[in-house]
Amino acid sequence: MMFLPWLALGVVGLWLILTYNGLVTLKNRASEAWSDIDVQLKRRHDLIPNLVETAKGYAAHESGTFEKVIAARNAAMSAKGTASVATAENQLSATLKSIFALSEAYPELKANTNFLQLQQELADTEDKLSAARRFYNGNVRDLNIKLEVFPTNLIGSSLGFTKREFFETADAEKAVPTVKF
Repeated sequence: MMFLPWLALGVVGLWLILTYNGLVTLKNRASEAWSDIDVQLKRRHDLIPNLVETAKGYAAHESGTFEKVIAARNAAMSAKGTASVATAENQLSATLKSIFALSEAYPELKANTNFLQLQQELADTEDKLSAARRFYNGNVRDLNIKLEVFPTNLIGSSLGFTKREFFETADAEKAVPTVKF
């Protein structure tokens, strides 16, 4: 009979250990997924100045457009936190469309090999970024569910785990910017 309380205590202790380790795993997966997004955002931010410089050579008098793109890029690079990064990136996507629209007005720009290559690299980066967002949001979903379901919800917050925000994009920004040739 004395063995039964120790067994119950051992089962509860084992459950706490397994729950804690599961939460740590999910938290680290979400952090890893965020770093994947960060890598793609950096790649995107690095491509934009080259794209702007290439377009400037053909449409120098469109300086307002270029300034808006660079300002949006700088805001996106300095944004912190999931929600503010998502908002800044959505704004950057909107301003990038203006550069692609310029290529319609300037046929020489549309035919420029460097511009076309940068545009393709940016489209590729957008695809990778979309995949990274899905991966991140899937990991955040798993972590948030674990923190909300019984009995983990009883101890998750007391162990210092918090829910994370999804990386959401505006409906208009979900499609990769395209240019028709």
